[in-house]
Amino acid sequence: QVQLVESGGGLVEAGGSLTLSCTVSGLSFGDYAIGWFRQIQGKERSAVSCINFNSKLIRHTASVKGRFNISRDSAKKTSYLQMNNVKSEDTAMYYCAAEKSPYCELQPLRMNFWGQGTQVTVSA
Repeated sequence: QVQLVESGGGLVEAGGSLTLSCTVSGLSFGDYAIGWFRQIQGKERSAVSCINFNSKLIRHTASVKGRFNISRDSAKKTSYLQMNNVKSEDTAMYYCAAEKSPYCELQPLRMNFWGQGTQVTVSA
């Protein structure tokens, strides 16, 4: 059974930092790109960042470039989303997802497996 479990969400002040984790089980971690997405209630899920299987390809959506970093640890089967200088507009439910691909695409429809999400709330 494939599982992606996000953790690390919570309440953070604007300008602060938060690191989300996504631990994967039930699949060959090295065969999958990992993507992070977010969703505000009532709106569509949107892409944040992704990282390919060997960490050589990384993409960020424009609004988080220079503030967010994505990484992965194969030994721990975990991906991390480091969120720096957070803003109120970063408030959302954050999801990680896995895509069986050597590439990294910021497209929700391409993802094969999803986690349940972790809430991030940025206070002013």
